[in-house]
Amino acid sequence: MTLELVTVEVDGPVGRLTLERPDRLNALNPQLLAELVSAARWFDEQRPIKVVIVRGAGRAFCAGYDLDAFADPDTHPREAGDLGRLMADAITSMRAVTIAAVQGRCVGGGVVLAAACDLRVVTDDARFSIPEVDLGIPLAWGGIPRLVRELGPAVTKELVMTCREFDAAEAHALRFVNRVVGAGVLDRVVEELAASLASKSALTLHTTKTQVNAVAEEMGSTGRNAGDADLLMSALVDPESRDVARRYLEGLGRRSPKGP
Repeated sequence: MTLELVTVEVDGPVGRLTLERPDRLNALNPQLLAELVSAARWFDEQRPIKVVIVRGAGRAFCAGYDLDAFADPDTHPREAGDLGRLMADAITSMRAVTIAAVQGRCVGGGVVLAAACDLRVVTDDARFSIPEVDLGIPLAWGGIPRLVRELGPAVTKELVMTCREFDAAEAHALRFVNRVVGAGVLDRVVEELAASLASKSALTLHTTKTQVNAVAEEMGSTGRNAGDADLLMSALVDPESRDVARRYLEGLGRRSPKGP
């Protein structure tokens, strides 16, 4: 594979998929989203691989969608929105068991990416937020049904509508993550978990994953979210939503002049 923003590695039955935009805290632009789809499909063709670890290079897992991409004249907002849905679906449907190894910031689309993985191990200093409503746009990419399945309707509404940050301890208490570990041992813990899973039968791993995913789809289907991109487009032309986004970004700029 020829990929620029994603690193793919294979070690026997364990694969590793790493987002490689550390200078942007692994913010998801259209190229990175497309490469994640390609990497997921490539792993599906590697039959001996049973487990894939998904991580971000540098000090963050993923800072969400790269807002600079909206200013790119070659990027159509609807196509970019739908590409995020395709990315999340591709990660969810991978044959291998996926483990998200989360450190630092996990924001917006990064939360959707983590939710698309089967298991989540995070550092005790990890921080989560879903700022889309503050940006005047709905949470897309099938994020709502994924979060409802993991967190329940009430908690999903709160976190998505308030956009408040929550830490690793709360994420664990909400059962969004499986384990919370010290930052210095994240890699070791994840590798040990991957090796433990990889020692099991590929058939039973895949069957279990398929059965759980089928039940999850009955609880909250992501199939209806093909229209997420249209909802995003509506928000991008809504005057009040644009005004909310402008005020939020102005405040963000005052707090963090260097951006992400």
